[in-house]
Amino acid sequence: MTPDRALDYLNDMLWNAAVVAGPAMLATLLVGLLISIFQVSTQIQEITLSYVPKIVAAGLVMILLGPWMIARLTGFARDLYLTIPALGG
Repeated sequence: MTPDRALDYLNDMLWNAAVVAGPAMLATLLVGLLISIFQVSTQIQEITLSYVPKIVAAGLVMILLGPWMIARLTGFARDLYLTIPALGG
């Protein structure tokens, strides 16, 4: 395996990780921003008020998009495993 090919695989892995993790991270970012605005406007500084909605939002995104996430990761792993014979020869 050449260093260029290894870097291509690493690049693909990082992009897949970013694409798969992106929706959950974006959802928690938006919920955290809304909760922060709510806390500033009402001056309620309860620590659990920021954590619980973010966990719920991330859980909902994972439930809704879980099949797509698993399919994307499985496809990447399958493609990677199918290239193993070509790497040895």
